[in-house]
Amino acid sequence: MEAPPPRFMFLLFLLTCELAPEVAAEVEKSSDGPGAAQEPTWLADVPAAMEFIAATEVAVIGFFQDLEIPAVSILRSMVQKFPGVSFGISTDSEVLTHYNITGNTICLFRLVDNEQLNLEDEDIAGIDATKLSNFIEINSLHMVTEYNPVTAIGLFNSVIQIHLLLIMNKASPEHEENMQRYQKAAKLFQGKILFILVDSGMKENGKVISFFKLKESQLPALAIYRTVDDEWDTLPIVEVSIEHVQNFCDGFLRGKLLVSVRLQVKQVVFFLHPFYFLLKKNPLGSESGEGQMLVNGYHVQLDRRNV
Repeated sequence: MEAPPPRFMFLLFLLTCELAPEVAAEVEKSSDGPGAAQEPTWLADVPAAMEFIAATEVAVIGFFQDLEIPAVSILRSMVQKFPGVSFGISTDSEVLTHYNITGNTICLFRLVDNEQLNLEDEDIAGIDATKLSNFIEINSLHMVTEYNPVTAIGLFNSVIQIHLLLIMNKASPEHEENMQRYQKAAKLFQGKILFILVDSGMKENGKVISFFKLKESQLPALAIYRTVDDEWDTLPIVEVSIEHVQNFCDGFLRGKLLVSVRLQVKQVVFFLHPFYFLLKKNPLGSESGEGQMLVNGYHVQLDRRNV
């Protein structure tokens, strides 16, 4: 049996549990949200459609040649269920041509990674409310997306391969201010890094925390993860600042892993040689002694126990 590709290892780790009851309940409650618009916005021309998409983080538009098909009423029923998503409808031929639409199609547009995801004629012919709801919920990625087992699927399907997780308790007094700064930092890395919130107050999110080998005493924390090779790093923080987030992300993009600095002794496997290496920083900066080698500024002591 072939091993799963690296980018799916974290996803498989997280999805070994069922959808949390709190998450399922939240989805149900969202349909009754106060003040939600009752109808999709009518998009009469190309400028109106472009402005509509540019003004929101997630837009779902029904491009229809026939307003009598069942998919139209199903799309309208989604408006109240997803108050954080903007819904529109267009039948204008120029609009359909502009977005390369050749038949009845429902499209989801995302600002965070500039994606356009289409449900085309063959997809919507037999669509029902549950299927369309799942499509929207999975793929509704925002500048900051709150993690749950459903949004995790959409996150791992994005073309953006680096994820930054803010792991903190949403019930904490500092949550709102921290989120405002986190949102601002997310705009600095749009198209490069997906920003994610993980509520450490939810028991079900313990899997995320344990994956990054974090203890409760180290929270809140930032964790960054690259899907293609499972490389990751963490940074416990007292509060979120744009500077801390930016420096942490820039460091990871340059290949600097802070977790190796905090661990006084860390075992790493060099796949070309069947040995354990003990990685530890030389605090005095002296030359490496016998049986040591220098790797990325760290002295690596060879432990000659075969694996």
